[in-house]
Amino acid sequence: MVIEHQGKLWAAVRIQHTQPGKGGAYLQVELRNLRDGTKLNERFRSSENVERVRLDQQQCQYLYAANELLTFMNDETYEQTEIPARLVGEAEPFLQEGMIVAIESHEGEPLRVTLPDIAAFEVTETEPVIRGQTAAASYKPAVLDNGVRLMVPPFISIGDRILVNTIDGSYSKRAEG
Repeated sequence: MVIEHQGKLWAAVRIQHTQPGKGGAYLQVELRNLRDGTKLNERFRSSENVERVRLDQQQCQYLYAANELLTFMNDETYEQTEIPARLVGEAEPFLQEGMIVAIESHEGEPLRVTLPDIAAFEVTETEPVIRGQTAAASYKPAVLDNGVRLMVPPFISIGDRILVNTIDGSYSKRAEG
């Protein structure tokens, strides 16, 4: 949810509803500024009005990166847009050429880029499987073709394609085909 508060746009990161013994109920909300990334903890009483902001969303294809700018193309209009890499956030290493992403904007200003939840990558480094170490559900370190390190099950080997959760960078499953 995105709201306008103190003249700025904020994304609600965490919301906690509280009903104290005395007084009225309130929401304790952790907000993240969409423009500069700063965080704010705010308490909203049930009697307060908060203006929810609707963001425009368009599907675009990622083309390339140059000088901290990422270039995307709108698949319908073929119009190219340059967006600062910081708008992708921690998911930037998972951005691949040709990937379709959602770009959210407000009044024509891009505010954030959302990648698909799952993306496929090739394992370039990992330890070989040691027979007999299957008693416990153990994971081993691996490096992907984008340079990201993560933990994978013991049956994954170099050259395998795996699906990775782009939100938290965790192994999802082996890619089919």
